[in-house]
Amino acid sequence: MTLSIVRRGLRALAAFAFVYGAAVPAGSALAQPAADTLRIGYQKSASLLVLLKSQQSLERRLAPLGATVKWVEFPAGPQLLEGLNVGAVDVGFVGEAPPIFAQAAGADFVYIGFDPAAPAAEAIVVRRDSPLRSVSDLKGRKVALNKGSNVHYLLVKALEKAGLKVTDIQPVYLPPADARAAFERGAVDAWVIWDPFLAAAEKQVGARVLADGRGLVNNYAYYLAARRYAAQKPQIVEALFDELARQGQRLKADTRAAAALIAPQQGLDVDVVERTLNRSEFGVAPLTPAVAAQQQQIADTFHALKLIPKPIRIADALPAKREAVAQRGAPNSGDAR
Repeated sequence: MTLSIVRRGLRALAAFAFVYGAAVPAGSALAQPAADTLRIGYQKSASLLVLLKSQQSLERRLAPLGATVKWVEFPAGPQLLEGLNVGAVDVGFVGEAPPIFAQAAGADFVYIGFDPAAPAAEAIVVRRDSPLRSVSDLKGRKVALNKGSNVHYLLVKALEKAGLKVTDIQPVYLPPADARAAFERGAVDAWVIWDPFLAAAEKQVGARVLADGRGLVNNYAYYLAARRYAAQKPQIVEALFDELARQGQRLKADTRAAAALIAPQQGLDVDVVERTLNRSEFGVAPLTPAVAAQQQQIADTFHALKLIPKPIRIADALPAKREAVAQRGAPNSGDAR
């Protein structure tokens, strides 16, 4: 994904800022933010953000804009979205499911970008000596997962392919650290988890994969922003994306070197991080209609399964289109597709 494509797509974000900002009265708290601090919510699994944090290139990039950066770590996507909803962070990086649960709960955010599909970067695993050999063997078994995370959809689709439903298993909802402890001591029969926790479990305790996301899910990852922040600060968001694109190119050019930089930040072996990087993709871009449609499909599935209390429209959490700006008489900002 070239930097020019990212920049063209981010014009749509600027258009969103014009549309949203036009309705804000002059002198309001929204129109005049107290300080230019970009608070980034991240997880240890967000390798590219971890690399960006370690290099401090974003801090240097934002300095001429009078902005600073604050990094806020979360154990998983649902907790990060809660932080975004209560105003603890301005932007965040999560998997497919957390934004759906958050939107259904009334969180006010917009999708500002995504990374390409990485279906092999999440999986259902069992212990090395487990008698379970297929997903169908999970019937009646205890399966650990972080509720509302990206792996929630993987579990649903894997069970569906095996002719099972979520009600046919015993879900045990635990964050990654607690889930691994339960997995190792045999308190659960299987664990649905994402990288780098997946790669660490494979290497360190010999976890065996029953099924990963290939052929089942896309496992996109999303960049989200609080709606107000995206409206106020498109230049800061564009700078973030620019640096993500640069670091993504660097990462994929030499995954071993990138792993050596990331590993100390994640507290993992370089080999574990390199395995994670090799089955992930990095190419931040604004959402396409096809990607938004896939996210809507997940939302509809979760509603049908009563995992969320009401239907949602992913379109309601997308930045406004350039056409909306044109209708208000704004200058033509170029191709924002």
